[in-house]
Amino acid sequence: MAQHALDILKERGFIAQSVYEDDLYERMAKGPVTFYVGFDPTADSLHIGHYIPIIAMAHLQRAGHRPIALMGGGTGMVGDPTGKSDLRKMLTREELEHNVQCIKKQMSRFLDFSDGKALIVNNADWLLNLNYVDFLREIGVHFSVNRMLTAECYKQRMERGLTFLEFNYMLMQSYDFLELFRRYDCRVQMGGDDQWSNILAGADLIRRKEREDAFAVTFKLLLTHDGRKMGKTVSGALWLDKNKTSPYEFYQYWRNVDDQDVEKCLALLTFLPMDEVRRLGALQGSEINEAKKVLAYEVTSLIHGKEEADAARQAAEALFGGGAEGGSVPTTTLDTLEGNRRVIDLLVKAGLAKSLGEGRRLIAGGGVYLNDQKVQNADQEVSEADFGAEGLMLRKGKKAYHRILLG
Repeated sequence: MAQHALDILKERGFIAQSVYEDDLYERMAKGPVTFYVGFDPTADSLHIGHYIPIIAMAHLQRAGHRPIALMGGGTGMVGDPTGKSDLRKMLTREELEHNVQCIKKQMSRFLDFSDGKALIVNNADWLLNLNYVDFLREIGVHFSVNRMLTAECYKQRMERGLTFLEFNYMLMQSYDFLELFRRYDCRVQMGGDDQWSNILAGADLIRRKEREDAFAVTFKLLLTHDGRKMGKTVSGALWLDKNKTSPYEFYQYWRNVDDQDVEKCLALLTFLPMDEVRRLGALQGSEINEAKKVLAYEVTSLIHGKEEADAARQAAEALFGGGAEGGSVPTTTLDTLEGNRRVIDLLVKAGLAKSLGEGRRLIAGGGVYLNDQKVQNADQEVSEADFGAEGLMLRKGKKAYHRILLG
């Protein structure tokens, strides 16, 4: 007998909170259920924090249920106060629409949108044309201000000042759930655990207005074993767009997670069977590094594809002493960066190009990489910041590596 979809999510560590869980189990066991997760398109890429709900959506779709990815083209013009200490920058319709299109493309790697098996819907379709008085009469009457102020997302902002603009957010998100119920028979809203108050309010609105079952489920946030938020790098968020976070940097992030977080990350971020997840998570000492390599490769492959994951793994092995073909990487140590700042000069010094002319041709042909980022300009310069603890890595083509150290 196939494992129940909710049991799959529970076993892998996704679920934080739910409401009317027994009824939800029963309804999902009877046949496909439509559920949704909302994404506010405040950037032209999703980041690793969005990845948890996306993977959960993929698990549920594989189990036969229908996901709706709701793009917040309407709510994104207001801004969600959840987890924010300041008012979020408001974007134009054009900026939001551009971001929606970028996010759609990223989601298609994980969800099957063919033949209505999954849907992408934009709440701008109904929110931007609302009649305010009608909205207040139909929706506002069901919300208690006293109860709203007890929600964690609002309590955190009360001291600094909560605008009426943001106060509307819970009503708008709840109305989204009602609209999706009416249009697509959507019965379940899911999202990060920091959205619990908003999600619960939406399920409650449907039960009050429609006298129908509606359910709320939240996912655990991606945290380290000691409660810190994962996905933060020196340069900022860990983005799913390779132009914002390179596949190499993305791979290295997971390659370097704490030993205690490996099993949790394998369960949440990959589709590996749980028996394999537990086996890898149980490795001790230096062997845990093999589990980290599996984690880094699997997640990078899911996000960026096998070819990028292969290149990132190869670059990492080269950088950390294994070499592209299992040997050691040729290394040059510079006394100073003065006179050696241009990438083209480093290519010649490293022997990857015989002359400046050859170096220019290689760079123009797109065959030179600096720390796994393609070099676009022959006169591009490096700085001390480009040298990590293991130095700076130059690559020509797919397999010719050379490490530069700064003495």
